[in-house]
Amino acid sequence: MALSFTSIIKCPTSSRFSHCSTQPPLKLVTKCDLTTNDSSKKLEIGSPIIVIESPKFLKTAASVPCLRPNIGLVKPGDVGRIVSRKPMDVWAVRLSIGTYLIDRKYFKPLELEE
Repeated sequence: MALSFTSIIKCPTSSRFSHCSTQPPLKLVTKCDLTTNDSSKKLEIGSPIIVIESPKFLKTAASVPCLRPNIGLVKPGDVGRIVSRKPMDVWAVRLSIGTYLIDRKYFKPLELEE
């Protein structure tokens, strides 16, 4: 889910060439939209994913997590499966080298053809 705000300033239309900065705005419209990310609906436990960008640091998904720099352990193109979802759009992903907590911006769902 994403929350987006949009503000629009409507200027007076008395003169076609007048600048909005010299006259006070007549109306300020603020719009708030709550949108859902369609790709996060596709993600569920067991869903295959593909890494699109390597994270700078990796955090293990063990009971006592360990934070370490990513020195070529997880690379773009690596494939894994979702194990669980954590708060703040972080997912536990099972890769060939272990299970890590990875932010959603570093991977996308893998489209499998049947």
